[in-house]
Formats: sequence, structure tokens, C-alpha cells
Amino acid sequence: MGELDRYSDFQRPRKRITLGADGNALIGLITINIIFFLLLMVIQVVYFYFQAPESSFNVQVVQYFELPASLIKLSERPWTVLTYMFSHTGVIHILSNMIWLWAFGYILQELTGNRKLIPIYMYGGFAGALFFIIANYTFPPLKPFIESNALIGGNAGVMAVAMATTMLAPGYRFFQQLNGGIPIWVLTMAYIIIDFAGIASMGAAHSIAHLAGAGAGFMFVYLLRKDIDGSIWILKFYDWVMNIFNPDKKSEGMGVKEKIFYKSEGRKPFTKTSNVTQQRVDEILDKINQKGYHFLTDEEKGILKRAANEDLS
Repeated sequence: MGELDRYSDFQRPRKRITLGADGNALIGLITINIIFFLLLMVIQVVYFYFQAPESSFNVQVVQYFELPASLIKLSERPWTVLTYMFSHTGVIHILSNMIWLWAFGYILQELTGNRKLIPIYMYGGFAGALFFIIANYTFPPLKPFIESNALIGGNAGVMAVAMATTMLAPGYRFFQQLNGGIPIWVLTMAYIIIDFAGIASMGAAHSIAHLAGAGAGFMFVYLLRKDIDGSIWILKFYDWVMNIFNPDKKSEGMGVKEKIFYKSEGRKPFTKTSNVTQQRVDEILDKINQKGYHFLTDEEKGILKRAANEDLS
């Protein structure tokens, strides 16, 4: 049985992720986008205050957030593969993306929990970046503009979330008060058709990037149904980074004591016996930590063996 089998019925009751829940991925994702937007807006206001032309702001600031179509420029600013998908320079741009991210992301969290949304969004962004660059280098009308073309915004990531959500709950309806509502797949298909039509324009690379994001969302769910979870490595990397800045967080790995005393589920802490004490066992474990297991005497090895089969307090 695959991981998504338990989500086949969208109306099945499940634990809801509330607005103020700790680690709410949707709130975190929207917050990151807003922070990047406000940062760019503050810098733009500063440029305007000092009467600097808008072109100066775009050349000196925005270029370090947007994804360049040129591979040469990308090699100079590789971080833009990540920053572009969280950056917006227009109010309408970020507002529309965040509304749809909220709408689709909320449903996605209801279906899959709290740890799939961000990986899907990022996969959509990475796929969008890849195909944006490929399109600029392969479409003849776009080649003359490679040095100036750039991609910015979370559209590809939002499309990935929308497609993944649609695959999981195609029967879900928005605006249900209006004649039963609009099926989610209709809205998703409308966006796909609009982007597909955009390929026949000078914005073809941007439309292809959005479609690539949708394809990433499709592949994520397709593979997840085959028990291949593409979010694992991203989540492990995220947890590793967070642990660096949070040393008090308990490690997932087991220490020596846990490996010896708690190998079996349901085993209680060891109780003292007449021959084996907790203090003696701790001394032996400290010796293992300092020198290694092979330095133990036969007697000490015997004590550990007995301790593993008895209860100590």
C-alpha cells in the first residue's frame, strides 16, 4: 500500500493544521516570499528617495535575486536558482501568487501533512529554472535576448503545488456556494492552457518555466504513489541545517546507552539486581566511549550482556 492510499478520499476526517500551528509550512512559505518582497521594496524606496533611476535599481539590486537566462551570468550568481522563486517586484505579482499558493497549499497540507508543501514548491522552482534556461537557448527568437532575459517570482513553484493538489483531489471544488463550486482541475487546466498559449510569444521561456513547474508537481505525486518520496532529502537537509543553529534539539540518532538498553520496543529502564548495578554499567559505557569496546575485559562484557537482558533501576 502506497503512502497516498490513505488520502484517496478527500472528505475523510483528518487532523487539521491550524493557522498558528508550530512549523506550519504554508505560513512559513508565504512568510519567506513576503520577506523577500519587502526587502526589495525597501531598497527600491531608498533608490527612489535618492532620485536614482529605476534602471539602477534593476541593474544593481534585482539582478542578484532574479534568475538570468545566460549561463555565464548564472555561474556568477548561482544562488539565484533559489532566490528567484521567492522574489517578487510587483504588488499584483506577489498578491496573485500568494492567494493561489494559499488556496492550493491549504488543501495540499490537508491531504499530505505539513512536510510535502515546501519540497513540492522547490521542485517546481528548480524545474522552472532549468526549462527557462533551456528555452532561451533553444528557441531562435529568444536567443538574441539571452543576456537580458531573466526569471523572477514563485509562479513555477505555485504551479507545482497546484498540479500536485489537483492530482490528489481532482474532485475538490472552490467557491462551493456558487452552483456547487468550480472543480479544482478546471482552474488548474485553465492556467496550463494560458501558459501553453504563451509559448507563441516573446514570453515563451516564462510560460515554459511555469509548465515545467506543473510537470514537477505531477511527477512528485506520481512517484509518491510508487513509494518514492522526493521530499526526504530536502527535509533531512533542512533538519540538519536547523540542528546546527539549535544545539539543544535532541539528535535523532541513538547514543551508546540507547543502543544497548533500548533496542527492543517497550523495554523499561533497567532495574537493579544483586550483581549488576546502573553505576557499574555506566562506568563500562564510559570506558567504551573513551577507548572502545575491544578494550573491555571478559567480565565487563559479561556485565553488559546480562544488563541487556535484565531490568535495572
